[in-house]
Amino acid sequence: MRPGLTASPARAGVFATLLLALMALAAALIAMPAGAQTFPKFTGFVVDDAGILPPEVQASLTQKLEALQRDTKRQLVVVTVKDLQGYPIEDYSNKLFRSWGVGLKDVNNGALFVIAPNDRKLRIEVGYGLEPFLTDALSSVIINNDVVPRFKAGDMPGGITAGTDAIIAQLRASPEEAQARLDAAVKQFDQTHRAQRSGGGGVPIGLIFWGMVMLFVLLSFARRGGRGQRYGGDGSGALPIVLWSIANEIGRQAMRGGGGGGWGGGDSGGGGGGWGGGGFGGGGGGSSGGGGASGGW
Repeated sequence: MRPGLTASPARAGVFATLLLALMALAAALIAMPAGAQTFPKFTGFVVDDAGILPPEVQASLTQKLEALQRDTKRQLVVVTVKDLQGYPIEDYSNKLFRSWGVGLKDVNNGALFVIAPNDRKLRIEVGYGLEPFLTDALSSVIINNDVVPRFKAGDMPGGITAGTDAIIAQLRASPEEAQARLDAAVKQFDQTHRAQRSGGGGVPIGLIFWGMVMLFVLLSFARRGGRGQRYGGDGSGALPIVLWSIANEIGRQAMRGGGGGGWGGGDSGGGGGGWGGGGFGGGGGGSSGGGGASGGW
């Protein structure tokens, strides 16, 4: 570096932080699929866009889901999709939930059961109003106990039917029975994840990446120490914000890691459609904070 062209430690640290942020943004953009997301047409309680359900299974599921809505005013929609278009199933399901407006508008009491056979992924996406009844833990247990074993055995219609029946049973249950199911699901979920951790199931790549980013940021600020005060401030006020952002992403990666039973997604709201009449339509809900669970086989 030529004489007179010196960089202050404060500016160097800020530059390093910005560089790391740009690297993370670039990685996200590279992973983002090109083109706009498209969704199947919203035609009924069962949308078999992937063409894996026999007509008699579709008819049986539709009858059960119509009865659930009629008796409880809660809405469950089952959809199979040809592919996720390169998106994580959490993102795809959350946006599809919003696009279709699943659930009643004022209470958002809908759920969406998404199956992507070609991607070998599935998800139960839960609206805000049903989160106390259809928790992340219970959704994960339903996926791993009722659905995935049948999928692995090659019985896609049977797995979808079993998962749908389990969700309906919870949404129809009395408060006492529903709570008992939730308590049992939490115990099983905790036992399963403790076994996965003790068995050394591995650390998700995303968690490693964001852990390294946090380490570099911490080292950058630590190297400067108190010297930044001589250069008009050390910019340390940005540190909590940077660390919070990275820690939040690490937490999301950790919760999604480990294959089946992960969950995630983003906030969404709005939706359209109409509720009523003899036909089917979204209830104008579509508000989900990413509650539910995902799995694969």
